[in-house]
Amino acid sequence: MAANEYHEEEVLGKAYDARLMRRLLKYVRPYRKYLAISVGLLLGSSVLQLLLPVMVQIGIDKYLMVGDVSGLGRIALVFAGILLAGFVLQYIQMLITMYVGQKVQYDIRMQLFSHLQKLHIGFFDKNPVGRLVTRVTNDINVLDEMFSSGLVAVFGDVITLTGIVIALLYYSWKLALLTFVVLPILVLATAVFRKKVRTIYRDVRLRLARLNAFVQEHITGMTVIQLFTREKMVFRNFSSINEDLRDAHLRSIYYYATFFPVVEIISAVSLAILLYYGGFQIKSAALTFGELVAFIQLVQRFYHPIRDLAEKYNILQASMASSERIFKLLDTEPDVVAKDDGSRPSHDEGKIEFNDVWFAYKKGENVIKDVSFSVKPGEKVAIVGATGAGKTSLVSLLFRFYDYQKGSIKLDGVELRDMSLETLRGRLGLVLQDVFIFSGDYAGNIRLGNKSISDETLIEALKKVNLYDFVMKGEGGLHTEVKERGATLSTGQKQLLSFARALAFDPSILILDEATSSVDTATERMIQHALEKLLENRTAIIIAHRLSTIEKADKIIVLHHGRLREMGKHRELLARKGIYYKLYQMQFRQEELKAAV
Repeated sequence: MAANEYHEEEVLGKAYDARLMRRLLKYVRPYRKYLAISVGLLLGSSVLQLLLPVMVQIGIDKYLMVGDVSGLGRIALVFAGILLAGFVLQYIQMLITMYVGQKVQYDIRMQLFSHLQKLHIGFFDKNPVGRLVTRVTNDINVLDEMFSSGLVAVFGDVITLTGIVIALLYYSWKLALLTFVVLPILVLATAVFRKKVRTIYRDVRLRLARLNAFVQEHITGMTVIQLFTREKMVFRNFSSINEDLRDAHLRSIYYYATFFPVVEIISAVSLAILLYYGGFQIKSAALTFGELVAFIQLVQRFYHPIRDLAEKYNILQASMASSERIFKLLDTEPDVVAKDDGSRPSHDEGKIEFNDVWFAYKKGENVIKDVSFSVKPGEKVAIVGATGAGKTSLVSLLFRFYDYQKGSIKLDGVELRDMSLETLRGRLGLVLQDVFIFSGDYAGNIRLGNKSISDETLIEALKKVNLYDFVMKGEGGLHTEVKERGATLSTGQKQLLSFARALAFDPSILILDEATSSVDTATERMIQHALEKLLENRTAIIIAHRLSTIEKADKIIVLHHGRLREMGKHRELLARKGIYYKLYQMQFRQEELKAAV
C-alpha cells in the first residue's frame, strides 16, 4: 500500500466537531431514557462522593475531638453506608452506559455493513479490503469507548468538579483561592500534554495502519514468499515497521509518565500550601481541624476529574477521527442504483438484447464500444477474444455490477435499469474463473442461505458436475466442513463446486466466465457432457479461452478492443479467416506443442 493511502488514518481533525457529534447523537436517541437514568445515577454518585469529606469533618469535630466514641461509631456506619450506596450507584450506572455503548456500536455496525453490501463492485475495486474491515471493526470500537465510558463520564467529571469547587468555597474561600493559584500551571501542563499526545496518537495510527497492511499482504502472499525463500527479507521489513510502531507507543508512554507525576507534584504543592496556611487558620479559630481535613480531601478529589478529563480528551479526539471516516463511508453513494419496486418481465424466457452499448471504467477510456447483439431464449452463445477485449465487462454489465454510459440492455424485453437487482440477478447464474468459497460446509456453499433449495436439489447439482462422489466421501457428506477460501480443495474442485452452486439456483440464464480454464481436460469433458442436457431450453453465455469448448455454440461473438468484430457459427468464422480464425490457429498450435511435449 502506497504512503498516500494512509492519509485517512493520519488525519485526526478536531478534538470536538459539533457536526459529527450531532450525527453520532442520533444513534443515542433511541436509548436517551437509559442515558438520562445514567446521568441521574452519576449525579447521585457525585453527591455521595462529596458527602464523604463532610462525614469526616463531622466525625472529627463533633465526636473525635470531644471523645464521643459512640457518636464516632454512628458516623463510621453512615460513612460505610455512603460508600456502599456509591458503589451500587456506580455499578448500575456503569452497566447502563456499557449497555448503551454496545447497542449503539451494534446499530452503527449493522448500518455500515448493510451499506457496504449496497455499494457497487467498482467501489471495492478502488478501496483496499483491509481499510474497509478497519471501518467496520476498529473505528466502531473506538466509538463504543466514547459512548460507554467517555461521553457520560465527561458529564460526571464536570458535575464532580463543579460540586467540589462549591464545597471548597463554602468551607473557606481564602483556602479555595490558594488552591486555585496553581490552576494556571495545571492548565498549561494539560495543554502541552494534549498537543504532544495529539501528534503521537496520529503517528501511532499511521504506523499501525502500515503494520496491518504489511501483515495482511504478506500472509496472503505467503506461498510466494516461501517459494522464493524471501522469509528473512520480509522479516527484516516487518521488524522495521514493528520497531517504528513500538517507538511511537513508547513516546506516548513517556508523555503520560511525565504528565501524571506533574499533576501529582502540583497537587502536593497545593496541599503543602493548604497545610501551612490552614494551620494558622485553625490557630486563629477561623477554621476547625475537621474542616481542614475535609478541605484537603476535597482538594485531592479535585485533581482526579482533571486527570480523567485529559484521558477523555484522547478518547473524544479518536472518536471524532473514527466517526469522520465512518460517515464518509456511509455518505458514499453507490453508482448502481436499483429500483426496489422495479418492473418485472411478464415472462421468463431468457432473451438478452444489447443495443449500441458503451461502457468505461474511467471516463474517456471506453472498454465496450457500440456493441449490439441479441441472444434468443434457449440459445447457447459464446463470447471470445484476446485478453482485455471486454468479455468479462459485458457479463458485469448484464449483472449490473456496473452501469453502462450509453445504449440499452434488455432482459426479456425490460431495460435492466427498470428492474430490481433481486429480480435481475435471480434470473442469472454465474460461474467465475476465480471462485470464492466460504468457510462452512458444502451444503452452505451451494445453498448460500437459500432455504428453499432442498438437499435433493444439492445432490442432483453435485451429480451433474461429477462432484457427488468426492463430497460424499467426507465424514459429514453435504455437511462436511470446508475451510476458509476452500483451502482443502483443488482449483478444479472449487470451480466444480461453484458450478453446482449455479445449477442449484436453477437460473433461466447461465453464464460461464472462463469457468473451465482451471479444470483438466477429462473433467472438462464430463462438465460438457452434463451441460448438453442441462442447457436444453436454457439461455447460456459462455466465455472461454479454450475455443474447443465452444465449437458447438449456436452463435460465437468475437470481441476485439471492446468492439464486436465478428459473429457467427464456428465453421462460418473459420471460413472467414478473420480474428476468430487467427485465435483458433494460435491455440491449435499451442495445443499441438503441448501434446508433442
